[in-house]
Amino acid sequence: MTISIIVPCYNEAESLPYFYEEMKKVSAQMEKYSLELLFVNDGSKDGTLALLKAYAQKDSCVRYLSFSRNFGKEAAMYAGFCNAHGDYVAVMDADMQDPPSLLPKMVEILESGEYDSVATRRVSRVGEPPIRSWFARRFYEIINMISDADVVDGARDFRLMKHEMVDAIVSMSEYNRFSKGIFGWIGFRTYWLPYENVERVAGETKWNLWSLMKYAVDGIINFSQVPLSIASWSGLFMTLVSFVLLLFIVIRKLLFGDPVMGWASTICAIVFIGGIQLACLGIMGQYIAKTYMEVKRRPHYIIAETNQKDVKCVK
Repeated sequence: MTISIIVPCYNEAESLPYFYEEMKKVSAQMEKYSLELLFVNDGSKDGTLALLKAYAQKDSCVRYLSFSRNFGKEAAMYAGFCNAHGDYVAVMDADMQDPPSLLPKMVEILESGEYDSVATRRVSRVGEPPIRSWFARRFYEIINMISDADVVDGARDFRLMKHEMVDAIVSMSEYNRFSKGIFGWIGFRTYWLPYENVERVAGETKWNLWSLMKYAVDGIINFSQVPLSIASWSGLFMTLVSFVLLLFIVIRKLLFGDPVMGWASTICAIVFIGGIQLACLGIMGQYIAKTYMEVKRRPHYIIAETNQKDVKCVK
């Protein structure tokens, strides 16, 4: 039985030697299985590609796909899913935050036949900035409340799946991808394996607070129409408030003869309503932009180099 390990890499030259050596140790422990390492070089600008070529030359279990530029981790994962040959397929980061030592336990759980995938989740965020942890927890609460995607708090992309589940993921060929949501949306029986947070073994994280916020917004828009509903209800609410205020001003003028209040309150009302209008337009613009990217049908990724003969580029 073959297990394909998909490893997205973006400027991971410092981490790869640690990861490769650890995977060789894990492979030696799993003699019943043949491990296939499928590295996806996501347009790295350091020595990542050179390392992958060196590993591929000395190790027949190593395959690599190298993109023509940086397309993002979601595209790298999708390329891996499209080109994985194993009976079981796993996704792991190269920075060792996804401990390879968990893989034998994950295979054991999957072999029981009770589950279709084994997913990992962090039970702690030790070493992570507090503000980042707070925003992450709020994101999981919000997306589970307003969408059909089942995204577990602390969930990692690190998971082991049967190939049937991978086929379902590949069939969802949307350009705007949010894998955590896709994993939850397609269903299948999933066992959640908890583990303590592990810091990067080397290199620097590619995810700053801004990129995580953008990723969170993309996830919400991809799996929920609630923001559009909020925009619609906000417009209806402001129309009602304006009507009530108009009645108040007319009645006060007729009964008391008071002049209309000064320009300050008027300007505040205009700015407030204008802000809501712009926010609603922004929300609609996000959905229109996503639709625009989908209808153009651009490929998810472009492969510049590979040591694999039968490369699949699914649009």
